[in-house]
Amino acid sequence: MKKPTFWDGVVVALLASLAGATGFFALSFLFTEEMAIRLAISGLAFFYSLYLLSRSGERIGRITVMLLGCLLSAAVWLFYPPLTLFLILHVLSIWLIRSLYFYSRLFPSLADMGLCLFGIASAFWTLHHTGSPFLTFWCFFLIQAVFVAIPTGNRQTFADEAALSNSEVEFKRAYQAAEAAVRKLSTWH
Repeated sequence: MKKPTFWDGVVVALLASLAGATGFFALSFLFTEEMAIRLAISGLAFFYSLYLLSRSGERIGRITVMLLGCLLSAAVWLFYPPLTLFLILHVLSIWLIRSLYFYSRLFPSLADMGLCLFGIASAFWTLHHTGSPFLTFWCFFLIQAVFVAIPTGNRQTFADEAALSNSEVEFKRAYQAAEAAVRKLSTWH
């Protein structure tokens, strides 16, 4: 799997903005504007989640994550919260996928949460000042493209390994081998 790049994110932002704005305008002829924006948000969150999973190097649990994402989306539609909470819950599902598949430490995951919140804030600001769904989606997804700059937290340098004693290095290697074995067993059909 090819790791996502910033420029991939820019292309995704452009495509998501076009699809979101076009979908919103088309759906607003059939439904109320609030229902149309909810449908656009759900659709964009679903397809962005598919994009993230397709670019993740991790193969384990993809179906489970998508199933849980669909269940979360269904629950959100069932309880029909206010629009702001509806949006936050969908962005939370995006954040969870990135936290599970792209980060191995707490601080990068928290930085990604901050990026998601900043994206929401910029989208609201843009909507308030321009009223344009295209620019609103563009600002949100363009900010999400920056997630590739957040360190994943899973790289350990040789200097770090050299600082460990032999027994710690051996334990770490054994632990990693055990993790790999459990992963193989959990995906075995």
